[in-house]
Amino acid sequence: MKTEAMIRAVQQKLGIEVDGKAGPQTWGAIYQTIVRPRATPSVAFTGPRDQANARSERMIATLLPHVRPYARALYFKARDNGIAINIISGTRTHAEQDALYAQGRTTGGEIVTNARGGYSNHNFGIAFDIGVFSGNRYLPESPLYKAVGALGMELGLEWGGNWTSIVDQPHFQLRPAWASAMRDSAMLAELRRRTKLGESIA
Repeated sequence: MKTEAMIRAVQQKLGIEVDGKAGPQTWGAIYQTIVRPRATPSVAFTGPRDQANARSERMIATLLPHVRPYARALYFKARDNGIAINIISGTRTHAEQDALYAQGRTTGGEIVTNARGGYSNHNFGIAFDIGVFSGNRYLPESPLYKAVGALGMELGLEWGGNWTSIVDQPHFQLRPAWASAMRDSAMLAELRRRTKLGESIA
């Protein structure tokens, strides 16, 4: 099959497992080396395919308008591939982020973030988290998160599963076009500046 041969060639060139199947490793490598430099996220989607379920729409509504179609697209793309997801977190206040940062440090539980309020992409309306579900049962851990990660990267989203400090497989974010060549710390500093001055983030 021509497509499988092409995928095998890409995998061999990129030095990852050669199996002819485009899984998270393959899509992640392709995205990092080919797709991301050419992505134009601000114009990739002009409108939603449809409305997600009510639970997801409540979270999607908290995102910036140009990010919402990406969240909906991922919702439907996952379901088209037989994976039931919901958008379970969207924009957070600084206080909500600080409470998450305190978890595992000054409050109970495990550490789930290295970001204080103002230092998370969730504070600026460009990031959201998904949950994988089996029927009505939320699955906090599942290999399906990697599959959804690959689907998200196909859409031009950045996936927290590729992070190294704290791997965050449910996390997706839409990097602004102006930040395509920026380090994360520089992008966050600019997001804070633009928010403070009331400037557009898109």
